[in-house]
Amino acid sequence: MKTIGIIGGMSYESSIHYYESINNQVNDIAGGLTCAKLIIYNVNFEDIRKLMLNNDWDKIGEELGKIAKILENAGADYIVIATNTMHKLADYVQSQINIPLIHIADCVADKCKKNNVLNVGLLGTKYTMVEDFLKNRLKENGLTVTTPQNEENINEIDRIIFDELCKGEIKDSSRQYYIDVINDMIKQNNIEGVILGCTEIEMLIKKDDLDIPIFDTTQSHIDSIVDYVLSE
Repeated sequence: MKTIGIIGGMSYESSIHYYESINNQVNDIAGGLTCAKLIIYNVNFEDIRKLMLNNDWDKIGEELGKIAKILENAGADYIVIATNTMHKLADYVQSQINIPLIHIADCVADKCKKNNVLNVGLLGTKYTMVEDFLKNRLKENGLTVTTPQNEENINEIDRIIFDELCKGEIKDSSRQYYIDVINDMIKQNNIEGVILGCTEIEMLIKKDDLDIPIFDTTQSHIDSIVDYVLSE
């Protein structure tokens, strides 16, 4: 069994889901008392969030790179960043270690292609929707990617993530807001599916909420991680 090093805590709600789901899926496949071999480094998200708001991504990169190296030295065979937004720094983190980083965008793109869905919408934090680090990786995998263009929509989607979902708060009004934004993209951009590009959004939006397929980056990431854990 391979050992996975997880950089977590961004948010802890997301990391809890990774931990529980990876172990459940490994046990379902392997049976008995089998669980995954995981090493988790849980950051203090308050410190990271302050650096994000100050746009000090170099400092965040240095921190995540050091953590990845710690996990490698502790015996990890692969590194996982348990959040979408921090994949902005994935290439830098990979450059600091000698083991592979399992990239979340590659995992969800594989799911989309297996379902013959190539024209997708993407929701996530403001960084994910406005910047190109996730969109370009998805495009490199053969997808056409649309994000909300209205600044009010972008800001409200982002606010819900950080002010509600990262704290475990689930509100029906926020669910409906997301659904309305996605339905607008269906009408305007003919998207065939939607990628939930933030590890917390899967707490809010479920497959029965929409008429198009949902591709959850978190679950796609977890499925691939389980494959790597059991690769032997």
